[in-house]
Amino acid sequence: MLINVLTIVYLCIAVLLVGFILIQQGKGADMGASFGAGAAGTVFGSAGSANFLSRTTAILAIIFFAISLVIGNLNTQAQAPKSQFEDLSKVEQLQQLPAETQQQNNDIPQ
Repeated sequence: MLINVLTIVYLCIAVLLVGFILIQQGKGADMGASFGAGAAGTVFGSAGSANFLSRTTAILAIIFFAISLVIGNLNTQAQAPKSQFEDLSKVEQLQQLPAETQQQNNDIPQ
């Protein structure tokens, strides 16, 4: 149940992270913003949006990596189904099998 919830949150964080990365302007756009290319009239100002977007991207990236570590840890601690060789009762049965076949061979008249 917990892994399912974390997986859904993980996917939402991944989509948000991709969105915030695509919204950010490249380094070449700073020159146009400094000459009044319309960025000064935005909600955050000419430099405020870069700080907000970069900080939000960093926070989302930290959450993304933390959730991926938690999901990986939960998956490794999950009980894997045992094979027939790991089950002790079957191993004991396999160890007793040669002794039983030897007894049966001794009972056969020669």
